[in-house]
Amino acid sequence: MEYTRLGSSGLKVSRVALGCMSFGEAERGSNQWTLDDAAAEPVFRQAVESGITFWDTANTYSDGTSEEVVGRAIRKYTDRDSIVLATKVFFPMGDGPGGRGLSRRAILEQVDNSLARLGTDYVDLYQIHRFDPETPVEETMEALHDLVRAGKVRYLGASSMWAWQFAKLQHAADLGGWTRFVSMQNQYSLLQREEEREMFGLLADQGVGSLPWSPLAKGWLARPWDAAATQRAKSDPLTARYEGEENRPIVDAVRRVAEARGVPMAQVALAWVLHNPEVDAPIVGPTKSHHLADAVAAVDLELTDDEVTALEENYTARQPSGYK
Repeated sequence: MEYTRLGSSGLKVSRVALGCMSFGEAERGSNQWTLDDAAAEPVFRQAVESGITFWDTANTYSDGTSEEVVGRAIRKYTDRDSIVLATKVFFPMGDGPGGRGLSRRAILEQVDNSLARLGTDYVDLYQIHRFDPETPVEETMEALHDLVRAGKVRYLGASSMWAWQFAKLQHAADLGGWTRFVSMQNQYSLLQREEEREMFGLLADQGVGSLPWSPLAKGWLARPWDAAATQRAKSDPLTARYEGEENRPIVDAVRRVAEARGVPMAQVALAWVLHNPEVDAPIVGPTKSHHLADAVAAVDLELTDDEVTALEENYTARQPSGYK
């Protein structure tokens, strides 16, 4: 495994992030494909053995049970000092005034709940899961800064929003003398490249690292176009964003490059994401051992200029997705 600094910060992370949305109690969330402690054990062991030290979860995943599973896994299969642990705040976790959003009340309440579920007294990277239009950016950034000052959070990150919204939050931090974001967790794959228009340029200018989610487009880039969808893809309401026929030539190009290379399609698609100089670590949500194996192998897969051109040439502009 290779390691890199997260943005311009001093925090070292593995070039592949273990996405922990795959773990939790299925009956406590909307995802019936999640793995409980026993089912997730081989995945966690493989991550540790592969040197994947960057683990990413969120308070909302499986109604908090993803954080619980991750916390127990850290204690059982590795140790807290060896893991860069990330979680998130924004989406609903309760009906009270601190149950959702990015108000001061919500941030202070939800970070304590996350720490309790994770069984730790700090997280390395605390991320706002979306932009909150109902809360002043100054209130959000000062509250997040206070978590850093209190030692509950080491670094701050954001996820999926318009570039102007992210710039507004960073500017508020600068004006207030508060902690800035060091990372942006944004959707990025061969089937969704709209972040190239404004966000990646902003990240480069601000020294902020990118942590792409859904780098395989919910699995569409990991199998031939006409192959049967996985259980996870079938149950995910967001998978419809990738079903358009305009995406078939892109998936076909991934297949051709993969066949010529003699490697799985997932390796090619992930190698393309890693090819972007602003990308620090794509987030891979494994449920099977070959998912992590492909991700690790992709780190060393160097695509040629001709292969990159073939993979990119059929992309057409589309609406960004994953946020409003």
